[in-house]
Amino acid sequence: MGKPLTDTEIDRYRRQLMLQGFTLQHQQRLKASTALIAGIGGLGGTAAVYLAVAGIGKMVFAHSGNLTLSNMNRQILMRHEWIGRSRVVEAKRRIEEINPDVGVEVFDERTTGDNAGRLLDGVDIALSARPTFHERRALNAACVKKDIPMIEAAMNGMDGYLFNVIAGKTPCLNCLYPDDDPEWEELGFPVLGAVSGILGCLMSIEAIKLLTGYGRPLLSRMLLFNTFDMDFRKLRIYRDEGCAVCGASA
Repeated sequence: MGKPLTDTEIDRYRRQLMLQGFTLQHQQRLKASTALIAGIGGLGGTAAVYLAVAGIGKMVFAHSGNLTLSNMNRQILMRHEWIGRSRVVEAKRRIEEINPDVGVEVFDERTTGDNAGRLLDGVDIALSARPTFHERRALNAACVKKDIPMIEAAMNGMDGYLFNVIAGKTPCLNCLYPDDDPEWEELGFPVLGAVSGILGCLMSIEAIKLLTGYGRPLLSRMLLFNTFDMDFRKLRIYRDEGCAVCGASA
């Protein structure tokens, strides 16, 4: 279970410990957990903030490249004067300012089939928040192979989706999206920062539920929403037994 909570931590998390059914044991489980966040952008950066303030023990950030001006409509972890600097390095610095009890390890690199397994070493859960589907597919395959839960979430404009991948129990990303969209471009879709922020918050909530055993996470359900008219719904999703990634013959 790891190190016990300190008096400072108990005081820091006092208000969430008031949640009905959320106990010191749940908080201890969160402290003993490590999450990989693949993509520290509008989704992953927001999720990182709320996992940090909730008391996760450690996070691993994987994201290549430096901060740009066009990132700043959604990058709540970042500051204007950091433009041109490594995004993961500055994200680590900011998280340590927000909650010095949270450990952060960074990798300034994209998620690929070659490195996804390494990025998942010692990790209890992964958050899929990269803007390219080939990176998401690489993480999905590695999570299924290593039996590590993954939270898959994406947004486009005013829309978003969210579902959890639990190897052998729920559909994986490849079950639902076996083919890439040839029209999808990494920087070719609109982003309203608040929409990615909503989704990042929801990712952190699902991560906390899966890591601690508190609440009812989305299992074989997809949350879909459109904030243009505030339409939120859950859909039943199904495993593909012939899936090349998680199917019986995979």
